[in-house]
Amino acid sequence: MEKEENLVKKTCRELGITQKELANILGVSNTTISDWASGKTKIPNLGKKTLALLKIEKKFIQFQELIKNTLTSSNIISSELKYI
Repeated sequence: MEKEENLVKKTCRELGITQKELANILGVSNTTISDWASGKTKIPNLGKKTLALLKIEKKFIQFQELIKNTLTSSNIISSELKYI
């Protein structure tokens, strides 16, 4: 299993955000994220699941953009799909 301190750092790196931004997204203090990142405190299970969901959400958004760009460049996209 991945070390918890690495989980926070890896998530921030993958999302392209700072630990402060992660704290704002999760609605926790900067100190909480810092403690998780340093391994001072354990990340609760809900926190781990939320970090995983954030990464899945980013991948989903990237996939949507890829589909939109592919359809647009292929002139397949209809006016209804421009707002995906």
